[in-house]
Amino acid sequence: MKALLVYPAYPDTFWSFRYALKLVNKKASHPPLGLLTVASLLPTDWKLKLVDLNVEALRENDIKEVDLVLISAMSVQRESAEEVIRKAKSHGKKILAGGPLFTAFWQDFERLVDHLILGEAEVTLPTFLKDLKEGTPKRIYYPDRFADLTQSPIPAYNLISFSHYSSMSLQYSRGCPFNCEFCEVTNLFGHQVRTKRVEQVLEELENLYKLGWRGSLFIVDDNFIGGKRKVKEELLPAIIKWQQKNKYPFYFYTQVSINLADDEELIDLMVKAGFTAVFIGIETPSEDSLLEANKIQNKNRNLVEDIRKIQRSGLEVMGGFILGFDNDPSDIFNRLINFIKESRIVIAMVGLLNAPPGTKLYKKLLAEGRIKPHFKGDNTDMSTNIIPKIGYQNLLEGYKEVIRSLYHRRAYYERISAFLEDFTWKTPFTPDFQYIRVNYSYLLGILKILIKFGLLEGDRKNFWKLIFKTLWKKPQNISVVLAQIASGYHFRCIFKEAFS
Repeated sequence: MKALLVYPAYPDTFWSFRYALKLVNKKASHPPLGLLTVASLLPTDWKLKLVDLNVEALRENDIKEVDLVLISAMSVQRESAEEVIRKAKSHGKKILAGGPLFTAFWQDFERLVDHLILGEAEVTLPTFLKDLKEGTPKRIYYPDRFADLTQSPIPAYNLISFSHYSSMSLQYSRGCPFNCEFCEVTNLFGHQVRTKRVEQVLEELENLYKLGWRGSLFIVDDNFIGGKRKVKEELLPAIIKWQQKNKYPFYFYTQVSINLADDEELIDLMVKAGFTAVFIGIETPSEDSLLEANKIQNKNRNLVEDIRKIQRSGLEVMGGFILGFDNDPSDIFNRLINFIKESRIVIAMVGLLNAPPGTKLYKKLLAEGRIKPHFKGDNTDMSTNIIPKIGYQNLLEGYKEVIRSLYHRRAYYERISAFLEDFTWKTPFTPDFQYIRVNYSYLLGILKILIKFGLLEGDRKNFWKLIFKTLWKKPQNISVVLAQIASGYHFRCIFKEAFS
């Protein structure tokens, strides 16, 4: 069979970094790891083509030449996914759909696509392929268990061009031991943390290395330290050994929980392995709101000091924050602004509370009559599917004030400057010829950033003050600071409504 794998486009979101990536001639942050894994599960005699709509357009001939169109998407990609379905149907093609969007909203697509592969593809896709071979494929395939990740294949990275992306991706685990009310991770992947074998991870690293990738690698786990013992005792020591053997071709970033701050040995191992940044869901400085959200891992601790401790150890902390909890105090907007400033988090994603279908929060608010019909999955576009207690307009005005305070150029540069006092780039990663060959656009990007923000627009005085401070005090941090400056430009672009 000839199959076309299509990854729908993202709208302009916080994490797309679309405007920042243009400065370094990249089109997307990461490749579609799920779809690349699906490609490796398909029969080896199938002819495959992958089109990521975040980096290239879908051509009519792409669809005409194939027998089957496969689509994988998250909720935020719904509009683009629906357009792909319309195009495929107009050419009379069979459509196979899976991923978080179709697993959560399968009833909406039951009549639109030919086959729905729900849950994890390692579980349901093989059954579909067996039925397809026998000529008896069903419309919907439901998972009856969670996947055994030790059987998950190496993603088919040969289907993409590295030149489009700023980072590659790798997955070690699925599942999270915590139970935050607003989070859909446990609905999709469960509470038990399932992992790949260390040998699998090393094989994936080796595969990317041999294919020529160098530089940034995103470990996509929802909580990389969810199974902390295995990470400390097995995985990180093996990665350190592999990195040393290959002269540190990669540097990593991932998602963790705040209890990372409690384990200095774990932090040290991550830094030695080549990790440079972590995303942590902080959510709110309000203890009452943390209790409401069942964010127990964040309670009864000095969050500001925990964050700064992690950053002083050599890991940049990117933080996630939410406004709109029922128990948010009246001064929550100012408290959040001050918290982010004091913690010296530069990349601070602040969004409005949303309730993904199937979560505890969704069920609770549905019973209270406080759920609106459409869930977009984008908590930085100023939309929400809940009816907040303080009223949407009051929430929106406070939210805009937070965004203006965080991402106004002067305040943003001042936060980077404060961050610089805590953080020092410690990974031994050093660009080699292969890295420069693959990522030469970064060299041009440095020049673009210096010209755009240092000569043509914005707060030029504070820009150059920050650049010279970095070069004088911590020159090894210059790439981090330039990336933060470019990211700030992206945030001002996507939040332009807040600045108008």
